[in-house]
Amino acid sequence: MGPGELVQKISINAESPRGSERNDSGVAPAGAERVPPGTWRQKCAAYVLALRPWSFSASLTPVALGSALAYRAEGALDPGLLVGSAVTVLAVHGAGNLVNTYYDFSKGIDHKKSDDRTLVDQILEPQDVVRFGVFLYTVGCICAAGLYTVSTLKLEHLALIYFGGLSSSFLYTGGIGFKYVALGDVVILITFGPLAVMFAHAVQVGYLSVSPLLYAIPLALSTEAILHSNNTRDMESDRQAGIVTLAILIGPAFSYILYTVLLFLPYLIFCVLATRYTISMALPLLTIPMAFSLERQFRSQSFNKIPQRTAKLNLLLGLFYVFGITLAPAGALPKL
Repeated sequence: MGPGELVQKISINAESPRGSERNDSGVAPAGAERVPPGTWRQKCAAYVLALRPWSFSASLTPVALGSALAYRAEGALDPGLLVGSAVTVLAVHGAGNLVNTYYDFSKGIDHKKSDDRTLVDQILEPQDVVRFGVFLYTVGCICAAGLYTVSTLKLEHLALIYFGGLSSSFLYTGGIGFKYVALGDVVILITFGPLAVMFAHAVQVGYLSVSPLLYAIPLALSTEAILHSNNTRDMESDRQAGIVTLAILIGPAFSYILYTVLLFLPYLIFCVLATRYTISMALPLLTIPMAFSLERQFRSQSFNKIPQRTAKLNLLLGLFYVFGITLAPAGALPKL
């Protein structure tokens, strides 16, 4: 995913290879049925669908966590910087989702049974998706410039984090295409964790710090579990489409082990924080029954809706994590 695959990546049916819907170049065959242009309202809905807004929790939760860490460290929070950070990250995330839609279509990965059929059904044209993606990247750059004018963070530091995230969102499927060469997991692990959390924290406090990177680890692991569950579910269809993912490389048995580690390691970290520092960090443990339910489903190889269910767990765990940070007594947590 672009990052948007974290919640609901395109589902490819193994029995319906890409060639059945279009030729190898990803272009619909001459006789393919074209969906007639709809009303303006329908086209707006198509743009929203292409953005995959259900995935935005994966970027908003890190922003909330970084802001909560800044509040706990400084004792104050600027709501304007919080909103600006959220809009900036959302714009880049949405643009990355559009890049993913475009390149999945052009590489022949999307088809009529995919969840995102924006380009397959010709609801939007490829150039529409490209223009919208450029627009969102531009919005993100404008918002980042606005943050610089009101934040005390140095320009070089803000640019380093922002353009690092922007590059990751594009290169996930565009350019190098990390997603297609088993490096997508690394990109997601870094972007939807340390990078987004550090960005929100640095904008608030005006300096770079190592502590947000450490506090981002539980959330990053939970977010990676979404992508890994999706890749495991689509292992066979991805292999047929020529994609190489980590799940394909390590096989079903080790994929289950990895998913279990990604699922439960954050709870071990929360237990340590709760027992050694403050009981408020036990709040995320309220979601552990959902984690056990997901583990059983994954072990039984019943992958239907498991990425969406993992994403729901990620959202709730992230929210409880943010509440735990916010409610912690001043000075109770290390490095804060």
